[in-house]
Amino acid sequence: MDKDIPVDVGLIYEGERIRKANMFVDLAGPKSIGVELLRVAPVEKIKDKEVTIVGPDVTDMEEGSKSPFGVFVEVAGEKMEEDLEGVLERRIHDFSNYIQGYMHLNSRDIIWCRIGKDAAKKGLSLKHVGTALIDLFKSEFDVIEKMQITFYTKEDETKKFIEDARKVFEKRDARARGLKDEDVDKFYGCLLCQSFAPQHVCTITPTRTSSCGSISWFEGRAAVKVDPKGPIFEISKGEELDTLKGEYSGVNEETQKRSNGEVETVYLHSLFGHPHTSCGCFEAIAFYIPDVDGIGIVHRDFQGVTPFGIPFSTMAGQVGGGIQSEGFMGMAIEYLRSPKFLQADGGYNRLVWLPKALKDRIESELPAELKDKIATEEDATELDSLREFLKEKGHPVVENWGKEEEEEKAGEVPGGAPGMVVPELSMPLSGIPIAGGGGINITFKNAKIYAEKIIITRKEK
Repeated sequence: MDKDIPVDVGLIYEGERIRKANMFVDLAGPKSIGVELLRVAPVEKIKDKEVTIVGPDVTDMEEGSKSPFGVFVEVAGEKMEEDLEGVLERRIHDFSNYIQGYMHLNSRDIIWCRIGKDAAKKGLSLKHVGTALIDLFKSEFDVIEKMQITFYTKEDETKKFIEDARKVFEKRDARARGLKDEDVDKFYGCLLCQSFAPQHVCTITPTRTSSCGSISWFEGRAAVKVDPKGPIFEISKGEELDTLKGEYSGVNEETQKRSNGEVETVYLHSLFGHPHTSCGCFEAIAFYIPDVDGIGIVHRDFQGVTPFGIPFSTMAGQVGGGIQSEGFMGMAIEYLRSPKFLQADGGYNRLVWLPKALKDRIESELPAELKDKIATEEDATELDSLREFLKEKGHPVVENWGKEEEEEKAGEVPGGAPGMVVPELSMPLSGIPIAGGGGINITFKNAKIYAEKIIITRKEK
C-alpha cells in the first residue's frame, strides 16, 4: 500500500459507519447525485495507477457540505472480459470500506460516500482514495494488469457521466432477460453486504438480479470463474420445493449455512412467509399494504412519502440489516421486469402504488390493462386516497375487498352486532424484560371484541 496515504487501509475498517456528527463531506447520496462505473478497456488506453479528479478534491470542500460524485474505473488485461465489469464494479464497495474514514454505501447510480472529520484532518483526498483502490484491486485480481480511476465532483460533468453509465447498466441488464431459471442448474449467492448485514445472503438467479441491482446471473458466473474463493459463490438449485414461491432446497441449505443458521427458508418470489432477506444496498423496497390488499414499491431516489406516510429512508431502516421482514423485501429495480416478479403474491395484478419516476422507467414492462390503474404519488399520498383511486379505476385488488368484507361479516356474533365495543381498553404486557425496570402497557382505541366464550375464575391469594 502507498505510504503517502495519510490513513490506515485494511479489512479491519470494513463496516465502519461515519455518522452525521462525524461527517466532513457527503459525496453523492440522497441529497446529491452520483454513480460508479467500471469498464474494461484496451491496454494501450490505460495509464496505469493514474488518478484524475474532474472538479474540486475533498481538500477543497467545506466541512458539512455535499458534492456530486462520479467514480469511473477503467481496467485492462489480457484475460479481462466484459462479463467481469459488473463483478469488479461491485467490489468498489468492498474495497472502499477498507479505507479508514471513508464510508461507501450502495452501488451504481445510488452510491453514497462520506469522508469523516478525522480523515479530513489527516489530509485524506480523492487522490489517496483512488491510489488505495488501485492497490487493493491489483493485489486481489491478477487479471488486472493496468488500472486508472477518474473522480467527478463537478455537477455538469457528473450528470453527463451518469447518463453514459445508465446506458451501460441497461445493456448489461438486458442481456440476462432472455434466460430463465429453468434453463440453468446453478444459481449464485453473494455475501458482499455481510459487513453491514451479517445474516444476509443474496440469491442471484436468471430472473432475480442481486438486490443492489449490480450482479446478474451471468456476472455471478464470471465472478466465480475469476475468484472462486471470493464473496460470490455457486448455489446448487437442489429440489424445487415450491414453483410459485420460488423455494429450492439448495438455496435453503446454502442460506442456512452462510447466515450461521439465522435464516433457514427463503422464498425468492413472495413477500409472505419467508421473504428474501434485505441487506441495505437494495435499490427499492416492495411492501404490502393491508388496507387495500395490494403491494407498493418505493425506490431509493424517491424523496416523498409512501401511502404509509413514511419515506424510503425510514422504511429501509426497518427492513435492512439482513433480516426477513414479512410483507417487506429489498429488491433491485430490474426485478420489476422479471417474469416471476412476486408471482406467488399476484405479480403485477397486486401492484397498486409506486413513484411516478419509477413507473415511467418500467412503463414498457407493465401490462397495458394495468398502466392506468396503478397509482403514483400524484394520485394518492395516503391510504384513503389510494383506496378511492383503486376503486375508481377498477384495479384487480378491488375484487378481493368484497370477499374480505364477507369474511368479516361471517365472523360477527349472531345478530349482526359485535360482542362488545369499547372506546378504550388498556392491558399490561408482562414477560418482556425492560431496561431500567418498569413495563409496557398496550392501549386499544375503539376496540371490537369477539369471543365465543368468557371464563371468569377466582385468583387465590
